[in-house]
Amino acid sequence: MAGSEHQTPESMELIAQYFRVLSDAQRLRILHCLQTGEHTVGEIAELTGASPSNVSKHLGLLRANGLVGRRQEGNRAYFGITAPFIFELCDIVCSGARKRLQHEQSLLPQT
Repeated sequence: MAGSEHQTPESMELIAQYFRVLSDAQRLRILHCLQTGEHTVGEIAELTGASPSNVSKHLGLLRANGLVGRRQEGNRAYFGITAPFIFELCDIVCSGARKRLQHEQSLLPQT
């Protein structure tokens, strides 16, 4: 891990917590939705195909871990990204996953 010689036990735990939060596909879908800008729970539910209560639960965890913020406008709450670095991490992981899938597909017999 780059720069890990400077990591404290506390910072390593925070990093591990980020990975635990990101280990859920539904939370990744929510983050993907929010990459284009703020959305309400209802909009996120519609975009992801999840129930509003399920989206709310995941947003609560994302908020508690500092990845998502909430802005109130009248009687509507809008959620948005508060840690844009998360998309750099997701891009790295997605790129690695694509390469792995391409490699595995190249090993399959051609039909």
